[in-house]
Amino acid sequence: MRHGGFVTLFLIIAGISILLDLYISFGLKTLIQDWSSNRLKQVTLWGYWMISLLVTILLITGFSSFSTARGMTPYHEWILSLFLTFFITKLVFVIVLSLGDFGRFIVGIVRNLSGKQRTVPYFPERRKFISEIAVLTAAIPFTSFFYAMIKGKYDYKVHRVTLYFDDLPDAFNGFTITQISDIHSGSFDNTHAVQKGIDLVKAQKSDLFVFTGDLVNNAAWEIEPYIDRFKEIKAPYGQFSILGNHDYGDYIHWNSELEKAANLEKLKQHHKELGFRLLLDENLELEKNGQKITLIGVQNWGRGFIQIGNLDKALKGADPNSFKILLSHDPTHWEEKVRLDPTHIHLTLSGHTHGAQFGVETAGLRWSPVQYRYMDWAGLLVENKKHLYVNRGFGFLAFSGRLGIWPEITVIELRKQA
Repeated sequence: MRHGGFVTLFLIIAGISILLDLYISFGLKTLIQDWSSNRLKQVTLWGYWMISLLVTILLITGFSSFSTARGMTPYHEWILSLFLTFFITKLVFVIVLSLGDFGRFIVGIVRNLSGKQRTVPYFPERRKFISEIAVLTAAIPFTSFFYAMIKGKYDYKVHRVTLYFDDLPDAFNGFTITQISDIHSGSFDNTHAVQKGIDLVKAQKSDLFVFTGDLVNNAAWEIEPYIDRFKEIKAPYGQFSILGNHDYGDYIHWNSELEKAANLEKLKQHHKELGFRLLLDENLELEKNGQKITLIGVQNWGRGFIQIGNLDKALKGADPNSFKILLSHDPTHWEEKVRLDPTHIHLTLSGHTHGAQFGVETAGLRWSPVQYRYMDWAGLLVENKKHLYVNRGFGFLAFSGRLGIWPEITVIELRKQA
């Protein structure tokens, strides 16, 4: 979307937001009508309007200054996140209030059609407790989204998974892999919090470390302030990485294709500086006690995204009978290619989805809006003994927060099926 398109879109959204404000103001007037202080009433109403309009103005002015040469900065993400928090809070308030008003409408119609005389007023007055319920209900998304922005996006969780395979080499029984994905370093706004996540990765002391793409949002320079921190991650059998769709710089404007290509080369160099062995449609063997497994890495291939990953090329030279682990950023690659390929790839590790950074994961309920796009949007999926694990992501993008779907550090243990 071009710069002008962004501004037009946000002007439309801002207009809708102001219409919601007008309706909400009627509900607030009902809520405060019994207050004895007229000054307090005015402060409440004007205060609401000032805060709401300020957030809307910040959104419009912030994205008016948006540069397609840099993409979204943490400043833009914070503005967008604040606006979304207020917008969703308003929607919830309006839904509750409108349900009450619909009830008033029905009661008024029934009374006047069934009675001999028309009631005055025709519709019952809005009841105060409806406005109170609207405020209390709207407080849930309001506080939740602020938690997501302040704490949730750095509330790293370790997910431990044990996988059993009939043909796992005996030497690799108990072999552990730590996976992180979607660092999106251009979104970070708290270096201390990021370091806590890195320390948690290091604390797992796994045999192998893998990173499954999206080191940056758009440009190679985004990771530079964090190279010395992420390079602390070490594993006895090495640190390996692949590229994700954001790593190719496709979402911002470049002055030339040469500049874009130079950025990608610089990013590849940063992988090396991090101590990550970047796999570009290739494979290698990991050896332990004389036995081997094959680690494969492909460039990005995703439904609706850049598709340059070449699985056939990546498998070239690999032992067809070996135990295989594939690093592939987008889980739709597994859906459309890997699971249908005649080569048996035992385990594919992906990321990309972020779990939408929003959802519910409890013992009895697992939901995220992103589930309608992916067969597996987070966690493990097994089909015909081919395993796919989708990491929920280490970082965040666009919405500067996480709610219900927390940033993930995955620890996978390989076990020989008894």
